[in-house]
Amino acid sequence: MFSPEQPKTPARNKGRPRGFDREQALIQALDVFWRRGYEPASINELCAAMGINPPSLYAAFGNKAKLFLEAVGFYERTYWDATWARMGEQPDIYHAIDEFFREAAGILLSPHAPCGCLVVLAAINVSPDSAEVSEAVATLRRDGRQLFVNRLKLAVGQGQLPADTDIKSLAAALNTMLEGMSIQARDGLTALAMTRLAAHAVRLLPDRAS
Repeated sequence: MFSPEQPKTPARNKGRPRGFDREQALIQALDVFWRRGYEPASINELCAAMGINPPSLYAAFGNKAKLFLEAVGFYERTYWDATWARMGEQPDIYHAIDEFFREAAGILLSPHAPCGCLVVLAAINVSPDSAEVSEAVATLRRDGRQLFVNRLKLAVGQGQLPADTDIKSLAAALNTMLEGMSIQARDGLTALAMTRLAAHAVRLLPDRAS
């Protein structure tokens, strides 16, 4: 279900090794950033994981911050974009939220993805010197809340939720639950326990509008 997209291969930069596979390099970088976090991950660790040398990393990605942001973008496109889209397309709000969180539980524990959401876990405690990274990740988190807001607004407009629903607070609660699930995944929550946890998300919604 979560097969990676095939990005266009950019022109080969000077210093890039022959046979350089940008997508595979991003996958390897994701693993390092997930295990170590953005700040502690060193250029040497990243290069060792990606099978390239520092000049090749800088030629291909610019610097560590740009590598991280490209890796995060790849992670979001590969594992989350379709799931968010399905939430927006599901006509019933209760089914939309229930199915979204059940899918999220699978993504967060998938053996093919970093365990727990990279956006939540890898950029915590970023130093002021890395403002570009912290601001970009904060924007992604705000985007997630806004997607919940948009879906809840639609449900209110369609009469599925009461007109007086506190949309912003409810969206924040749903997003906080999603981020909490990410931390639970990192701490080793089992698939069964995660699925049971995800089932509580829909219970945050008010009763159907009468």
